[in-house]
Amino acid sequence: MREAMLEPNVISCSAGISACEKGEQWQRALALLSEMREAKLEPNVISFSAGISACEKGEQWQRALALLSEMREAKLEPDVISFSAGISACEKGEQWQRALALLSEMREAKLERACSGSGRCRCSGRLGGRSWSPTSSLTALGLARARRASSGSGHWRC
Repeated sequence: MREAMLEPNVISCSAGISACEKGEQWQRALALLSEMREAKLEPNVISFSAGISACEKGEQWQRALALLSEMREAKLEPDVISFSAGISACEKGEQWQRALALLSEMREAKLERACSGSGRCRCSGRLGGRSWSPTSSLTALGLARARRASSGSGHWRC
């Protein structure tokens, strides 16, 4: 961008991070976030959410959670997209307890109600002819993992 004499801004950098996410280039997405800061550009919720989504696609749950933490340090409130990407990253990393904790945080922030008039969020819908929501899926995921963790002892370990 600089070679063409164009100055980067938050919008163009966020678009670049989002493109990296779509191209499954999580390392490059994180590098762009870092370059934004070096250029004295403050990442916004969209920038961070795109980075979290890139980490989710790259199965980097620790980095996704670190970005959620950085958002809060920057006094930015994660939105439904930020939380959904973080939850998905945790699910891919088999971190169901962390996923449930993020879902709880999302509820506390009252983001569940930030849905359309139809009552469905971006992260809910129908799958295989059955209704699906993050709450029911994560609860089922948590219970299944807890059952496996019990190793047949009859006692669940969490």
